[in-house]
Amino acid sequence: MDGVAQLKKRLADYTTSLYDEGYLDDQFVQLQQLQDESNPEFVVEVVSLFFQDSQRLLSELAKALEQQSVDFRKVDAYVHQLKGSSSSIGAQRVQRACISFRNYCDDQNIEGCLKCLQQLKNEYSLMKNKLETLFKLEQQLLEAGG
Repeated sequence: MDGVAQLKKRLADYTTSLYDEGYLDDQFVQLQQLQDESNPEFVVEVVSLFFQDSQRLLSELAKALEQQSVDFRKVDAYVHQLKGSSSSIGAQRVQRACISFRNYCDDQNIEGCLKCLQQLKNEYSLMKNKLETLFKLEQQLLEAGG
C-alpha cells in the first residue's frame, strides 16, 4: 500500500473511531457537506470558532461558580450556549456533559455544578485534541496529493 492509500486508511479509521466512541455525531457530517472547493477551510474555521467560544464560556463558567452567591441562571445560560454550539458542530460528548450540567443548575447544586464543570473541561479538551488530530491527518493527505 502506498503512502497516500495508507493515509486515507488512517484518516478513515480515525474518523470512524470518533463516531464509534461518541465524540462526533451526524451533525459533523452535515458540517463537512457544507465544505467545497470555494471554501475548503470551512470546517476548520467553524470548529476554530467553536474552540474560541468554548474557551471563553468555560472561563466564564469557572468565574460564575467561584462567586460567593452563585447566579445559577447565569451559569445555566453559559451552559446552554455551550450546549448549542457543541451540538451545532456535532461534539456529542461535550453536548451530553452540558445536559447533565444543566440538571445541576436546575437543582442549584453547587457541588454537582463544579463536578460537571470539570467533566465538561475534560470532554472539551479531549474533543479539541481529537479534532486537531483529524485536521492534521486531512492536511497530511492533501499535502501527499490525496
